[in-house]
Amino acid sequence: MTRRTDRRAGGAVADPQRHASHVVAVVVPEPADAVPLVALEPPGAELAVVCLGPGTKEGRAALDRALAQAAERGCRVADGPRVLRTEGGDTVAALLDALREIGPERLRTLDPDPVHVSFDKVSGTPVHDGPAGHARAAADALAAARALQLETGEPVYVECHRAKADVRLGAASCLRYPLPVNWLSAGFDGRLTAFLPTAAGVVRRFQDAPDGRSWSGPELIEGPGLLPGLTVVRDPHGFPHLFGLRRTPRPDGGVDVAVVHAAQYRTGQPPTPWQPLGGPNAGDWRKGREVGFPTAAFDAAGNLFVFARNFGHSISCRRQSADGSWSPWQHLGGTRVADELVAVTTPYGGVEVLARARDTAGVVRWYADRDGAWTEDRTQPLAVRPGTMAPAPEPGGILFRDLESNRPYAWQPGAQAPSPLGDAEGSGPPAAVRGVETDGWTYSLLVGAGPRGTCALGVYPEGRPGPDAWWRDLGAPSYGVPAAEVSRTGRLTVATRAPGGRLLVAHRDERAASLAFDDWRTAGDRRLTM
Repeated sequence: MTRRTDRRAGGAVADPQRHASHVVAVVVPEPADAVPLVALEPPGAELAVVCLGPGTKEGRAALDRALAQAAERGCRVADGPRVLRTEGGDTVAALLDALREIGPERLRTLDPDPVHVSFDKVSGTPVHDGPAGHARAAADALAAARALQLETGEPVYVECHRAKADVRLGAASCLRYPLPVNWLSAGFDGRLTAFLPTAAGVVRRFQDAPDGRSWSGPELIEGPGLLPGLTVVRDPHGFPHLFGLRRTPRPDGGVDVAVVHAAQYRTGQPPTPWQPLGGPNAGDWRKGREVGFPTAAFDAAGNLFVFARNFGHSISCRRQSADGSWSPWQHLGGTRVADELVAVTTPYGGVEVLARARDTAGVVRWYADRDGAWTEDRTQPLAVRPGTMAPAPEPGGILFRDLESNRPYAWQPGAQAPSPLGDAEGSGPPAAVRGVETDGWTYSLLVGAGPRGTCALGVYPEGRPGPDAWWRDLGAPSYGVPAAEVSRTGRLTVATRAPGGRLLVAHRDERAASLAFDDWRTAGDRRLTM
């Protein structure tokens, strides 16, 4: 390898002819609402826009311009926007009919549970700056996508976008439910499992034999009402734990949104049922529905800490002791934070949480003392691009992209400044794995979406992040964040979600002394195993 950005594939090369086109449905209330969502779509997809109403003349003209620009970028644009005119009718049924004709692999829509901008103390209700119909339309789009997936058996990947998000910062910065990272997990028997969120819930694929090329799945992990996001963390024994949000209709017409948790203790066997953990504001559903997406980490003693952004935009925490008992939700207070939290296990075995501040470009850090009291530290010298924070391979640290330069950085608590990781361009958060041995040295490995939408790989000596990190383009297209894992037998695997509903994996070529990979191969099937 060379100590600079290296765009040679180095073994794992996906045939460009196999980069299949795929259909992306954009479902919105009116044409104007589709403009930012269309602007976020990279080249290669076929776009189909579905509107519940005709909107204004200006909105239709703006969408026409956005679609023309998408075509210039390299997107295929289907026929003009479909207007369903669903006033007074069954919106979900009408959307399902439209999606059947479109056959989308991915779906972009709005936020079903947007955050408030103020609070009416007289009525005791949150005040939002968008039409109420936008949230209903997003919820109906999710319901239709879920029904389509269960009907066809083909996963539908959904992205819900925040209102008024800055599209110039990329798609990852606009998401209500964050992209999962580190979603590839190694089991005790040497087999790997991949977990990904879809419209109908989490799907998994797993190896049939240790280090083998045959995979089973995708299988749907039961969980009605799961929203399209996922956090995967490992306990001290290496078992994967899954965290998400579940949205449940109420008899009074409202919705309850709760944090949920499941775990997989044997590869290929059913995971535990989803356990509801409630939320920081569960006493009032109008507040509780706005809960941020959870993050979590285990300390060295096996205690689990779950964190989420609460209604007041500070951080709340719930703790499960190693004996299985749960504490109530605890509000930490402090700085108002955005929906971007990363929990980490420190080198000393404790747990800390870092969050991007809502009103500034900074990052706040919360840590607990020996008595369990939490303290806020606002002195981190970081300016993080939204949607790019992730745990570092080294304990206690984080990875992110710089707000201004978009270059990758690593940071450890106590450091005077973050460490640059080369000049690699790209988008979204990176995933990381440590303990990769090559040429007699041990390295940390990063994988992320590169500037051309392909899987990019970065390497640096373990424990020594710096500007000499080596970067390579592995060639395979990547939607979302790629993942990497070292199995219990020591073999390195990289995985990425590609067009056509495929999960691609590349195993390290053990015959080569350097970091080379076999060809990309499809893992599992396209359709769900029912």
